[in-house]
Amino acid sequence: MIQKLLFSLLLIIFPLLFLFVLAKKSKSFSRKKPSSSSPLPKAYPLVGHFFAVYPHRDRRHQFSAEVLQNSPSATFVFRGFFRSRRVLTANPAAVQHILKTNFPIYQKGDSFKVPLSDFLGQGIFNADGDNWKFQRQVSSHEFNTKSLRKFVETVVDTELSGRLQPILSIAATNKSVLDFQDILQRFAFDNICKIAFGYDPAYLLPSLPQSKFAVAFDNAVKISSERSTTMITIPWKVKKLLGIGSEKQLAIAISEVRNFATNIVKEKKKELSEKRSLESVDLLSRFLSSGHSDEQFVTDIVISFILAGRDTTSAALTWFFWLVAKNPRVEKEILKEINETSETSSAYNEVKDMVYTHAALCESMRLYPPVPADTKEATSDDVLPEGTVVKKGEKVTYHPYAMGRLEALWGKDWEEYRPERWLEMEDETNKWRFVGRDTYMYPVFQAGPRICLGKEMAFLQMKRVVAGVLRRFRVVPAMAEGVEPEFISYLTSKMNGGFPVTIEKRVETESN
Repeated sequence: MIQKLLFSLLLIIFPLLFLFVLAKKSKSFSRKKPSSSSPLPKAYPLVGHFFAVYPHRDRRHQFSAEVLQNSPSATFVFRGFFRSRRVLTANPAAVQHILKTNFPIYQKGDSFKVPLSDFLGQGIFNADGDNWKFQRQVSSHEFNTKSLRKFVETVVDTELSGRLQPILSIAATNKSVLDFQDILQRFAFDNICKIAFGYDPAYLLPSLPQSKFAVAFDNAVKISSERSTTMITIPWKVKKLLGIGSEKQLAIAISEVRNFATNIVKEKKKELSEKRSLESVDLLSRFLSSGHSDEQFVTDIVISFILAGRDTTSAALTWFFWLVAKNPRVEKEILKEINETSETSSAYNEVKDMVYTHAALCESMRLYPPVPADTKEATSDDVLPEGTVVKKGEKVTYHPYAMGRLEALWGKDWEEYRPERWLEMEDETNKWRFVGRDTYMYPVFQAGPRICLGKEMAFLQMKRVVAGVLRRFRVVPAMAEGVEPEFISYLTSKMNGGFPVTIEKRVETESN
């Protein structure tokens, strides 16, 4: 029996080693960026597009964008081992078809849910069908309350004035270099833990402390993401079975996250049982007070919200501050708007009136979306609007990162960071008016029935941070001349190696 098992493993491993060696040999010419006239990747019998895809495994989103730029329909079918297929699209009609028209057909599917289930459980971002509908209904009700919005404003402003601004002031005085990506992640982590749990991890302090929960959360995100994006699933499944390597690390990280979260749920239950009325307005208190007392259900959904609230807003702001620093004209316009609105508006209206800043944030997410690609699995045979056949069980990926780089959608100047493409000047008031784009052309917050519940909350947080930072400081990238950050992605996008910056205090004449 053991001999048969070893023989079967050898039959799997030797072909994979052979393919790995060949792929390494093809690396030198496959990494070249294709021009607009470059041929599309070539498929081979049995291995499909493996030789084209494997050398780009560390830049898969950039490679996918290049392929879709060269595809006439902005849709391409990647072929895998033994005639398996994966459909990739940046076509807005196809995106609408997937996310709205034929929404019931395109689900998360096991290929997405299984790699992430240990970490996210049955939370809303890892759920399908009736489970998803129920969580969506519950969450939607809790998000659409004025009290939650006010709570979010209070949390953000407290973290901004009490922690972020003092840290930036110290850095400016000491002329020290900060990893601004790390700072923004810490800021977002404190915020979302307060909003979701009513718990303050105090992760953004001048000492930049380590937090077991935050570090474990990072590890769980990274390794779970690697699971979900790998071309070959056997290695991680074997490592999980044996409890070794990255799977051992993942198990430790998930245990830390879930134990921490479960303890908070228990403490919150106890706290609420001792109160006569609901005083807390965090999401956990809302869920528990509305009758949803199952600890695993509540823990799963709150962990999902932490993932969404921490990584997406910090990713969006990291790329935003880099783009603004590279474009002084845009920074000047944003600063002008911040100063004008702060003189005449309340905190609520200040955010509402920051039209140019809103456009600048949308433009930065066009080029660097927090979630660069999203994959669904077909539950039955289908045909996309441009004619691509999708078979039951096949994966279909729509690609916001590639969509933001299509000339057909954004014009010949698509590479430029230009917030004005989102704006029109009103003749009567001589002020900018924001002009939104179709959500299927710009699915950065998804679209259709699964459109992001936290979209407005995210813009509220980001605008408050932008105003609070740029009004007082200039963020200056501390990179070598000509060096640009590398876009990478786990479950959400990041700058590879962080975002080193120096901070400069603005003089009064500059900020007025």
